[in-house]
Amino acid sequence: MAELLTFPTTSALHRKDPQMKLRAAVVGLGKQAREDHIPGLLASDGAELVAVCDDDAEVVREQQYKLRVAGYTDFRELFRAEQLDLVVVCVPHHVGRDVIEAAAEHGIHILKEKPFATTLAEATDLADRCEQAKVHLMVTLQRRFNPIYTSFTQLADQIGTPFVVNAAYTLHISDPSDGWRGRTAKAGGGCIIDMGYHVIDMLLWYFGLPDRVLCDMSMSARPDRNYDAEDTALIHFSYDSGLYGSLLLSRFIGPKAEQIRLVGSRGIVDLERGRIRRLSNDGEVLESLAREQAWPSAAASQVNYFCRVIEGLRPNMSGPKENIAHLSFIAACYEAARTHAYVNPKELL
Repeated sequence: MAELLTFPTTSALHRKDPQMKLRAAVVGLGKQAREDHIPGLLASDGAELVAVCDDDAEVVREQQYKLRVAGYTDFRELFRAEQLDLVVVCVPHHVGRDVIEAAAEHGIHILKEKPFATTLAEATDLADRCEQAKVHLMVTLQRRFNPIYTSFTQLADQIGTPFVVNAAYTLHISDPSDGWRGRTAKAGGGCIIDMGYHVIDMLLWYFGLPDRVLCDMSMSARPDRNYDAEDTALIHFSYDSGLYGSLLLSRFIGPKAEQIRLVGSRGIVDLERGRIRRLSNDGEVLESLAREQAWPSAAASQVNYFCRVIEGLRPNMSGPKENIAHLSFIAACYEAARTHAYVNPKELL
């Protein structure tokens, strides 16, 4: 279990009533914030939304009116003006570093929409800054708060010796060049570092960092468009233990699908979006868990958990140091694609 850190918090300094909710703001009011993080905060037992921020003044005005909270177009002004305990950061990837640094300077704890950083070097630097500032940062990885995903290890213990895992996360975006996600300079990469971060997190959570990574990727799903962030990637990875596997990521291959399939000597665990099953090796379903809504309460659960991390009551299971491993895996993918050779992500740490 990760070490419980008990950093002094702004909440401990200014809250007279320990039952008061932590004061929270959201920086970046895109779809993820509006449909996930803001509803999560509104449903939270541990935090209350007191301010929002975005560089689009019209979006800020709309959310101010709807939510009845303070609004800002400059996150630095927000951090100076509001007495915040935590901030949810869901900005374009290249802006994340500036927001994290500013929040840390003000002693504000950070719930960061994935990815943690755009490069391994940036991740290492931000981890040091958060530690020096004595603030908690947790990367938002909602699947860790979904019982379907948390059941994986329990079922995996029942299939004997695992030897192969196949994973995939695909969806269709008609124009991969559209917006900042089409440019590596702003996004840090394409489907690997962006949408692929979630499945990479699951693989590292379940199996740890692999010993070898090989990767091929494409920027040519739309040859009539100009972009340099990969639209599709096929990643092969293996462990000295004998486990090996593949991961297909694409933001051009529809329909939207997500799967992790682990094969062992005495069975199979098959995880899909909203469903997990244990099967015999001939395909007979032995156990199954499914929900019509894949993770209806994960956003609020995530906020509540982070509040308890801040209060020193829970370990930070997705902190900066943990996510350095994610960036080493991602860096290994890009290096392997460049060199057409296996890369050991552990040697990049």
